[in-house]
Amino acid sequence: MALVTDDIPLVDQHCHGVLTKALGAAELSSYLTEAPEVPHHRDPFNSLLGLGVRRWCAPILDLPSLAGRDVYLRRRVELGWREVTERLLRAANVTEWLVDTGFTPPQPLTGPEVFSDGAGHEVVRIEHVAETLAAQGKFSLNGFRATLHERAANAVGLKTIVGYRSGLAVPSLPPTSTAARVAAERWLRRGGRVEEPDLLSWLVHEGARVAAELSLPLQVHAGFGDPDLRLRDVDPALLHDFVEAYPNVMIVLLHCWPYHRNAAYLAHVFPNVVVDVGLMVPFVGARAGDVLGEVLELAPFDAVVWSSDGRQLPETHYLAAALWRHHFGRLLDTWINEDVLTVADAERLAFAVGSGNAGRIYRLGGGRDE
Repeated sequence: MALVTDDIPLVDQHCHGVLTKALGAAELSSYLTEAPEVPHHRDPFNSLLGLGVRRWCAPILDLPSLAGRDVYLRRRVELGWREVTERLLRAANVTEWLVDTGFTPPQPLTGPEVFSDGAGHEVVRIEHVAETLAAQGKFSLNGFRATLHERAANAVGLKTIVGYRSGLAVPSLPPTSTAARVAAERWLRRGGRVEEPDLLSWLVHEGARVAAELSLPLQVHAGFGDPDLRLRDVDPALLHDFVEAYPNVMIVLLHCWPYHRNAAYLAHVFPNVVVDVGLMVPFVGARAGDVLGEVLELAPFDAVVWSSDGRQLPETHYLAAALWRHHFGRLLDTWINEDVLTVADAERLAFAVGSGNAGRIYRLGGGRDE
């Protein structure tokens, strides 16, 4: 049965690049989990995410649906990483990819320019700008401000991972320049990534100011992630005061699970908040419809967007698109049958969440309202 979401070209409003090398079974499996290491007694394919790869990605590689793990891995090697990547990204039917270029794992990733079946755009990660300047021996508060503004001028948005470093309880007012400078001096003496709370808070406020000046959205990682974060500290409800402080900045909450209902509440009460459950769609797999329905309990329909958070494996980009189309389409089909909305309403909602809202928020050339 055709669903209203089947043929909608999507805007992936938050993703990362893909690896440009062949992968062995163990290495590929390690990218199907947020755990930093995979113990010998666990196989990440034994999960809803792993089942999703076998169910949805296998046919794109000319295999039967739910082909076995080993069969899938062999076929991937036969085709080669480039062919696998091209097939999966093309099948996602994405017209615009918004790529966070600040995620820099040991194995280098492609940038926005390689997503040949859609236009690539950069999202600048605030903390990465600071850490790059420090690595070059050039970090200062004024230098950061100028560099961020310069980078942002050629981007479609900014992003912060402050939740990973010091939690989302960002105060409504930034630290003083003196406090930020002292924190920066401590950080530069110690080296490594930014972890000083006062400096992180100052960086995020600077990011919000630049976003306001350039009319750019600010993406904020919230909720689910690897154990580098503390889940209790990344509830988006902690951003209440910060959101109030920047009414002219569109704040896009990423991922959010298990606090997606709290994120939907913020979108309900603040006109400058947008919700995206992102990478949770492939992780929860067959339960994606429930999560999407819980977001729509409160979030205004024009405040919900879609992304894959695809990274490293092109399977993650495609799977997020396929699962969103399937489960959001089934949810809308149920609502049509229950007289919750009309077919026309469902088509408008599917377009809005899949691409229209993001096109408007990020001022993309293909974005439009219908």
